[in-house]
Amino acid sequence: MAELDQCTLITGATGGIGAATARRFAAAGYRVFGTSRSPRGDVAGVEMLELDVRAGGSVERCVAEVLERAGRIDVLVNNAGVWHVGIAEETPLADARTVFDTDFWGAVRVIAAVLPGMRERRSGRIINIGSLGAWVGEPGEAFYAASKRALATYTEALRHEVWPFGVHVSLVEPGAFATGLQQVEPSRDAAIEDYDAVRGAVRRTLRRALRGGGDPDRVARVVLRVARARRPRLRYAVGRERWLPYLRMLLPQRWFDYLVRHGFGLTKLGR
Repeated sequence: MAELDQCTLITGATGGIGAATARRFAAAGYRVFGTSRSPRGDVAGVEMLELDVRAGGSVERCVAEVLERAGRIDVLVNNAGVWHVGIAEETPLADARTVFDTDFWGAVRVIAAVLPGMRERRSGRIINIGSLGAWVGEPGEAFYAASKRALATYTEALRHEVWPFGVHVSLVEPGAFATGLQQVEPSRDAAIEDYDAVRGAVRRTLRRALRGGGDPDRVARVVLRVARARRPRLRYAVGRERWLPYLRMLLPQRWFDYLVRHGFGLTKLGR
């Protein structure tokens, strides 16, 4: 099928990786539907729709509207997400649930709405945007990393289950990029004094990483390549941190622990 005839749905398309991906697909000739939580007009060849991935009714209405307008969804890019920076013990369960409800269950909801049509047609591409942070239990990102780890494992299982139906499922894992993710703000009321030094070191490290983050268009180019690939792989790492999975698998745990703690300025806080 020519790309001009293909329909792509990209969640979280208002900024960062989502917006860059929408532009890339539109320029390549796809019909592109992008989503945002707040209503907004179409932009640069992208038909924008309202979608809150945390609400099943919103997901069903959005997918139904795409199917009514275009008749099919050939490529789904699950990009909508939130970022959380906070010490695990200090994080209220409500905040942790918000992260999982968006980053993991949000993707699951959209896939559940889109997959029946792909399965019936015996074709389709599902591309989930994960994170290289899922490979590392980075201090200060426990629930964000855990949600992306859950998404990665789910993606791998789903990939096997739908393979007989001609549906390909892949995971694109960016490192530090200017993603534009909404941040779940940590509760100051829950702050524990013992963590003051750790919290400060973590925030300084993450701010540096974001300041030096890459152009989201690098990720968008990879997503488009996955959509076009004849036999897409399961995982695609993008960014300076793409070596993290190899270090995780090859280094002894003690050495890897040191690298993480040193990178986050925690080694000088140890006993």
